[in-house]
Amino acid sequence: MTPERFQRITSVLNKRQPDLTVITDEVHKGRNLSAITRTCDAVGIDTIHCVMPEDGYQTYNGTSASAEKWVAVQHHSSISAPVNDLKREGFQLVAANLGDNTLDYRNVDYTKPTALVLGAEVKGVSPEAAAAVDYNVTVPMVGMVESFNVSVAAAIILMEAQHQRQQAGLYDQPRLTADVYRARFFHWAHPVLAKWCDDNGVEYPPVREDGEVKNLSAWYSAEQARLE
Repeated sequence: MTPERFQRITSVLNKRQPDLTVITDEVHKGRNLSAITRTCDAVGIDTIHCVMPEDGYQTYNGTSASAEKWVAVQHHSSISAPVNDLKREGFQLVAANLGDNTLDYRNVDYTKPTALVLGAEVKGVSPEAAAAVDYNVTVPMVGMVESFNVSVAAAIILMEAQHQRQQAGLYDQPRLTADVYRARFFHWAHPVLAKWCDDNGVEYPPVREDGEVKNLSAWYSAEQARLE
């Protein structure tokens, strides 16, 4: 691993925001999901939550799909699981949706733990999610079309969240827990070895200050012998 790659990985991990996330509420188009994931990576989101559509996902093999290597994706069979879990953890739920308590998207405090809920373009946010959110937000428009594409709306709102968090200094120091930071670093810096460890239930080996594995050959030989 080059010093430049090590620097890039640690720089990105140091800005990850564990208390900012997205819930896709049966968003089914692969193109939109990939674009949303790409934006999440760009603003420092570590994990997103995707509720499986009833009719499944439309496939998409575009270049944006590469962002899924950098953002953890948790899949759910229903909206209740991520909504209830995040509410228990103290997240405010903000839906890109018209409804009660609707605000301009810029009038929400995104420095608080926040989950942005996004619905499919035709159906919108589900009734269950709409009943659970703290705020509905809209992006003002002056044209003839009624709404932005869901991935575009996500990008606009998340860039406002990023701006507020930068102003508040939330990107100035690492915020991931040590365990999550270590896991993410190993998956990004040593993906092949990370997969071998995961497949075999082996704890990740210690790394040096430059990110390389300490005594890799000796460690690997010892672990293989232990597994036999």
